[in-house]
Amino acid sequence: MAVKLESLGWSSFFAEGRNAIPHEGLEPARVVREGRDRCHVVGETGELLATISGRLRHRAKVRSDFPAVGDWVLIQPPNAGGPALIHAVLPRRTVLARKSPGSMTQTQVVAANIDVVFVVGALDGGRNFNLRRFERYLALVRESGAAAVLLLNKCDLCDDIEARVAEALTVAGEVPVLAVSALTGQGMAGLKMYFKKGRTTALIGPSGVGKSALVNALAGDAEAKETGEVRENDKRGRHTTSYREILPLPSGALIFDTPGLREIQIWGDGESLSDVFPDLEELTAKCRFRDCRHESEPGCAVQEAIASGALDERRLAHYRQLAAELDELAQLQNRRAQILEKRALRNVHRDFEARSKAKRRGLSSG
Repeated sequence: MAVKLESLGWSSFFAEGRNAIPHEGLEPARVVREGRDRCHVVGETGELLATISGRLRHRAKVRSDFPAVGDWVLIQPPNAGGPALIHAVLPRRTVLARKSPGSMTQTQVVAANIDVVFVVGALDGGRNFNLRRFERYLALVRESGAAAVLLLNKCDLCDDIEARVAEALTVAGEVPVLAVSALTGQGMAGLKMYFKKGRTTALIGPSGVGKSALVNALAGDAEAKETGEVRENDKRGRHTTSYREILPLPSGALIFDTPGLREIQIWGDGESLSDVFPDLEELTAKCRFRDCRHESEPGCAVQEAIASGALDERRLAHYRQLAAELDELAQLQNRRAQILEKRALRNVHRDFEARSKAKRRGLSSG
């Protein structure tokens, strides 16, 4: 069945990216589901199984050079029943990324080309209403370039929704905060404005917040996904989504579903922290000293705000923690860049020596 690329999120941005590289005989398609060695892509001819071409695999220098869910790629149509071949990944408009679990300097692209990311928490009285986690997730989304919404699910289990929303607003800033219930439908109508035709949205959050239930509610159960039980002692759930994929919704929007992110390590240059902590940035500007560390310096507007109760001391502590993580990451990246540069210089020198020896052997044999 023929598919219009615009219904998959295709735009002039991606058309320009395609025109900037040789693409004769190649067709655009979008990665909608990941796999170990192969992935599912959808193009004008429908859904196909695809694998990475040898040339792309050879050109890829780091993990983030490989296709991720949400990427637009150029494929060679399948031949004789085999999979399609992915020859190029088009430039990404937005990138939801984090530090690869277990790696010190590598990026893991969680999803690409997402328009709106819903940071999902829960109002069931457990650990899934966590302001510090919300700050970390929001920093992750801000760094991606996508718009953010803080979504509080399971509001049917909350006795004071307004108080919890007000509390969430203290860390959300200008980011919208919505309370909904995927189970009862309460507040779900307020999400319609975000799910427009051709727009790609994503749900991120730990297991147990009801992401799969939200997907089911938004899809009208047309693409029903298994939902998991939540432990009563701590309200934590088990993972019910084991792979990343993009699903179509009846509204014509697309939704990206991902397993709960167990290891949430932010990735970026620190500018996202200014967006997530605008109150701290504003207070810092009022400090008497420009290099104020907000400890015991006189005229510290941040400490004055903490003393008056206008600022939660835990928010300052978490800001420092995230800033320290980004600083450590920058140092590791610099050291890795230096190592790679030295390695490249050694390879150049080795190649030069090999060519010189071959030339000398040629002259001596002549």
